[in-house]
Amino acid sequence: MSIGAAQTGSRERLHVGVMTALEERILGGELKVGDKLSSESRIAEEFGVSTRSVREAIQALETKGLVQRRHGGNTTVVRQDVSEFISSLAVTVRQQMAAHPEYLEQLMGARRMIETEVIDLLVASETPVTEDVTQALRAMEKARDDGAFDAFVIADARFHLALVHASGNSILALMYENFANLITEMIEVSSRVPTKSLTEAYDEHEQIYDRIARRDGAGAKDLMREQIARSTEYLRIAAQTEREKKSNV
Repeated sequence: MSIGAAQTGSRERLHVGVMTALEERILGGELKVGDKLSSESRIAEEFGVSTRSVREAIQALETKGLVQRRHGGNTTVVRQDVSEFISSLAVTVRQQMAAHPEYLEQLMGARRMIETEVIDLLVASETPVTEDVTQALRAMEKARDDGAFDAFVIADARFHLALVHASGNSILALMYENFANLITEMIEVSSRVPTKSLTEAYDEHEQIYDRIARRDGAGAKDLMREQIARSTEYLRIAAQTEREKKSNV
């Protein structure tokens, strides 16, 4: 295959064709994590382009996090698919949150965008609420009746994750899964500050559940936004309290 012959009129963009072809091989599994790419000269010969175009293509792949250039000129595949990229992104966000408390609110904003948009997919599907969503809500009900705060927090997080899974959008689900531990921690903090009864917390989720089940997407989205907005405000209170404690030490 000669990308050079196919793209004679736009030689400055030759590297894009090389990048796309190599990216497809990586994401498709033909090139696996740990595999070394062929030399720049061999790749250039294969695609009918200059070694400069190959270097530009590899640089673009490195920016995407799919390969890494090592000492000695070797280029190695470092990620196999989007899940590993998102997983490393979650680690980066956690590190940033440790250094910059405002990242908590930004993550809550990202959570709101995912969870509200998911509702549109749910109400348009054949089964707006799945068995996993129902089971999570029942687990919250039992934890409420038992006065079991920790169990309630776990079931709360399961409920939101189940909604995202039920949407059928695997990328959104993958993103949410990788941030799930951070979101669970935030749910726990926001549920404690200020004190909110488990009954109130359960009622919020039951109303969201009912509106999704009735395909009332607009109503469910309004409730979801309100719930996450309250949680964000509780996080602000918790962060302020923590800062005041440290300043008084």
